[in-house]
Amino acid sequence: MELIPNLPYDVARECLLRSSYKQFPVMASVCRGWNREVSLSEFFQQRKASGHSQELLIMSQARVDTDREPGSGKNFASPEYRVAVLESGSGLWTELPPIPGRLNGLPLFCKLVSIGSDLIVLGGLDPVTWQASDSVFVFSFLSSKWRAGATMPGVKRSFFGCASDSDRTVLVAGGHDEEKQALTSAIVYDLAEDEWMFLPYMSRERDECKAIFHAGKFHVIGGYATEEQGQFSKSAESFDVCAWQWGPVREEFLDGGETVSAPIYATTGENGDLYACWRGDVMVLRNGTWQIVGQIPADVYSVAYAAARPGKLTVIGNGKALAGYAGATVGYICDLGSFRWVKLETHVGHVQAGCFLEV
Repeated sequence: MELIPNLPYDVARECLLRSSYKQFPVMASVCRGWNREVSLSEFFQQRKASGHSQELLIMSQARVDTDREPGSGKNFASPEYRVAVLESGSGLWTELPPIPGRLNGLPLFCKLVSIGSDLIVLGGLDPVTWQASDSVFVFSFLSSKWRAGATMPGVKRSFFGCASDSDRTVLVAGGHDEEKQALTSAIVYDLAEDEWMFLPYMSRERDECKAIFHAGKFHVIGGYATEEQGQFSKSAESFDVCAWQWGPVREEFLDGGETVSAPIYATTGENGDLYACWRGDVMVLRNGTWQIVGQIPADVYSVAYAAARPGKLTVIGNGKALAGYAGATVGYICDLGSFRWVKLETHVGHVQAGCFLEV
């Protein structure tokens, strides 16, 4: 089969491998051969193996109305959030097309996760009514189109923990229901089948918990019970996907004194180091103990998202509020060998959530 006339297959495939992800929709529409090629999981695996993949930081970021006047009534309206994409290699920022029918932007406090070349947007609060949403939207970087996924089952929850195994499933745990009752329930979404399943219950209520998938397990960290509003727990529990059960609660997973906020976690890979950005420090978990390895730049007032890759850590946060705005986006990449920070070009606009996608 000739992908490009008069070129050997391997050479033609190399040409496709070196294309920008922005060209995927065009490539897929050229002919059946190209569509089939770029749709294969092996195509993306080879892009990564050959060093041609692109690392994307994807964020839910507020669109700023530059025409409004500080102190005007407009400042109290809910901002419109959109999906902003930062290409970490080039430093270029782009914006994904809006979700069809979502005239007021993304749900507030929605969660973002990635699987393969797909971005999944889950839950959040309706920007107008502030009612909890059970919606699921999937954006394909292959077709550059949105589609609706199966809605989240059970009670409508918000402020839940959420993580992906980066293969085909998204796991969701905790949060609170529409009566502000903290939850112990957990669910899992199969992207390929577009189906949800219920997981066994956690042993603790965990509102505003954090979650990360690491070393084959879904880790749910911190959060608080209904009666302990805002008093974050230091405990964690992990769901073993292969054994289909929760492990014992680790009571002192977090070190330190009073826990009034939750760290932002990042891992360098399936079995790599686990990092946490918390209270101005960067920490790494080694031999079951958190060790401080450096400080976050002072102009990052609050960390919204962190992504770790072998040898580097990217931190995206919000600076202190500017007149009339919720705060500017601040971003840095840290060399984990020298622990030197390099500042990223960023846009004004509060960031609520983020995820990493290599395509």
